[in-house]
Order: sequence, then C-alpha cells, then structure tokens
Amino acid sequence: MEEKPTTPEQAVLTVVALALIDEAGLVLMQRRPAHRTHGGLWEFPGGKVEPGEGTRAALVREIEEELGLTLAADALVPVSFAAREGSEGEPPLVLLLYACRAWQGTPVCEAGAGLLWTSPDDIAALAMPPLDVPLAAALRADQGAATKKPT
Repeated sequence: MEEKPTTPEQAVLTVVALALIDEAGLVLMQRRPAHRTHGGLWEFPGGKVEPGEGTRAALVREIEEELGLTLAADALVPVSFAAREGSEGEPPLVLLLYACRAWQGTPVCEAGAGLLWTSPDDIAALAMPPLDVPLAAALRADQGAATKKPT
C-alpha cells in the first residue's frame, strides 16, 4: 500500500508532559482552567513542542512558563507515551511523559488552574483527559517497579 504524503494539517503534533516526583514519591498534577479544552480535568503539566525544538528543551520551557520551576534537561527521564490518530480538524498527536525528581523553585499555577500532590496509586481516581489515563497507569507501574525490592 502506498503511503500518502503528510500535509501540514496532518503533521503529528508532539506534546511533552512531566511527572514531577517529590522526595515522598508524590506526583504533581495540574487541573486545567475551566475555559480551556479539557477544562477542570487533571493532567501532567507540559505543552507543545515548537518547530525546531527538542522534546526535553520544550518540557524545560513549558514547566518554567506554567509552574515557574527550573529543570535541568538531563534530569528528565522518559516514562511512556500515548497517541491519538488524527480526526476531522485535529492532527494526530503524540504525548511523551517524562519524570523528574530534581528542580529549583516552588510550583505556582496559573490563574484558574489548580495543583495537587498525589501518590501514583491515587492519580487514576482523578478525572483526566483521555491521553493522560494510560500515562498515569504507566507511571504507576514504573514507580511500583522502582520501589520493589529484589528477592
């Protein structure tokens, strides 16, 4: 089967997200402002990768803009990804989740948003956008594997 060339409208949108994990193993979740797409739902903070920008650089920039935190790109560890096919008026999207345990600053949310530190086990109980759901499950599995002791 011959592949059709990708047009700008069909180009894959790459989005990066962060599981910020504190010393107690709690994860920072962000509630989207009510006036935005998926308003009122909890998500891993992050945002779109700009043209010509690397994924880690984009996440460092987005977290600075959204939460006022400073991250080192080399402190970002890939966890998982989720994807959706494109549909009428929406491009295909890939959401990449990274974890980070080291940062500078205190998280501050934008007006109308909310922040919550929660355990990886409790994230699944939060109302989330569809692509965050499998990422939460992957993070829980990843954190569970990291805390298991060898027998």
